[in-house]
Amino acid sequence: QVQLVESGGDLVQPGGSLRLSCVASGIIFRLYVVGWYRQAPGKQREMVATISSEGNTNYAHSVKGRFTISRDNAKNTAYLQMNSLKPDDTAVYYCNVASVVSTSVYWGQGTQVTVSS
Repeated sequence: QVQLVESGGDLVQPGGSLRLSCVASGIIFRLYVVGWYRQAPGKQREMVATISSEGNTNYAHSVKGRFTISRDNAKNTAYLQMNSLKPDDTAVYYCNVASVVSTSVYWGQGTQVTVSS
């Protein structure tokens, strides 16, 4: 029923840019907080950025000033614009949504971002 599909991951050079997308279905998207998380090999999954139903944003210190989270409620889609990419940004990036009116949380399947050479 509920599905989150991430896309946009790729292999890029340091200093490059990518835009990740997360398309949600089966939920009233505008009622959910959206988060982007990432997990590198051997590391814990960490929060990268969040955006509230009202559009308020929060970023991890490591990406502040380089990444921008946004959402288009009409398209049931969230985005993560990633600029000035570094090798340490290499990870699988996951979309997460959390209901503001219940305990429901959902995760996407992830998309691989590799920053190399």
